[in-house]
Amino acid sequence: MSNIKDAGLAPDGRKKIEWVRSFMPALSEIEKQFEAEKPFKGLRIAVSVHLEAKTANLGLVLAKGGAEVHLTGCNPLSTQDDVAAAISEMGVETYGKYGVTPQEYEDLLTETLSCHPHLIVDDGGDLVNLLGGKCREFADHLIGGCEETTTGILRLKAREREGILPCPMMAVNDAKAKHYYDNKYGTGQSAWTAIMDTTNLIVAGKTVVIAGYGWCGKGTAMRAKGMGANVVVTEIDPFKALDATMDGFRIMPMDEAAKIGDIFVTVTGCKDVITEKHFKVMKDQAILCNAGHFDCEVNVAALKKIAVKSEERRKNIIGYTLDDGRTLNVLGEGRLVNLACGMGHPAEIMDMSFAVQALSLKWLAQHRDELSLKVYDVPDSIDDEIGRCKLAAMGLSIDTLTPEQEAYLNGWAAD
Repeated sequence: MSNIKDAGLAPDGRKKIEWVRSFMPALSEIEKQFEAEKPFKGLRIAVSVHLEAKTANLGLVLAKGGAEVHLTGCNPLSTQDDVAAAISEMGVETYGKYGVTPQEYEDLLTETLSCHPHLIVDDGGDLVNLLGGKCREFADHLIGGCEETTTGILRLKAREREGILPCPMMAVNDAKAKHYYDNKYGTGQSAWTAIMDTTNLIVAGKTVVIAGYGWCGKGTAMRAKGMGANVVVTEIDPFKALDATMDGFRIMPMDEAAKIGDIFVTVTGCKDVITEKHFKVMKDQAILCNAGHFDCEVNVAALKKIAVKSEERRKNIIGYTLDDGRTLNVLGEGRLVNLACGMGHPAEIMDMSFAVQALSLKWLAQHRDELSLKVYDVPDSIDDEIGRCKLAAMGLSIDTLTPEQEAYLNGWAAD
């Protein structure tokens, strides 16, 4: 039985779902395959991803493949109540409400897992964490699952090393069709769309500090530069720092960057990237936000502790005034800014990411008897299939190797 806020919101949510389905051609092709093959017949799939229209489309595609789908969110501020109402009405069991407390959020995850899933789709590791702990009794039918994010994969690999992985998992985030496009182009666009819509401020001429130069950091820095910002990158990896330098960005520690930044965007997957010592030296009216997965990159709790006053200045902006009169502005409570304050990644981007999820779940179902408790890479065959499908949908084509060229590349003797 679904657990949503208001079933009356379904008409608006259905429009959102129908809109994105028009711009997700790779997933549409997979949906046709699934409808014919029914690869998930008799299987239950629990999905915990940001509960908005693109995710709803994934749920529909999996259901067309014969699955009994149970859908929930992965962030208390990213669930869209109208979409939750619509997808529930369209036959997918849905457990999600916007703005819930941490305990209510965990209760919704638990409710989702109570179906005793065969397969899971996780985004940040919350489902795996519960299945390996409080909800262990719901893991009795598990075949395997997929993980959407960098942060989640780091946690999965830590569990694998310690021998406490509850089921085989696919590192979907590491697929080419995911991190090249979702992390770089998706985060790059959606983070800035959310920041600009929320603040109604210009980016050009401002000093933007990007914490982390992985794929998400690359995209976020690239878009800031394109809009005329002066971009500073902070890093802990010397080669990523060198990469950022070669791309034309300034490199410095956060201790220095904190003094000059106008807008700060964290994309590290780590905690305490911006802390009390940084708040104490920031400019008046500096803007802080996070485009990593969890709300611990900007230590908002520490900022609350040293603030003498806080107030909502605009929707999704809390201003924290310090004892010297400076005000620092936090967007979306320090949660994932592109969803807490915006609509998330573009549909065309999530088309590829969710295509990886769908085909990886099919692979897990097909290879269930061969799997061990480890983190698996997405097979190249899945990546290549999605890439070619996406190119075809865009009306593009590429060259193919001749047999002679393949022999040349694969052999040791060159003619």
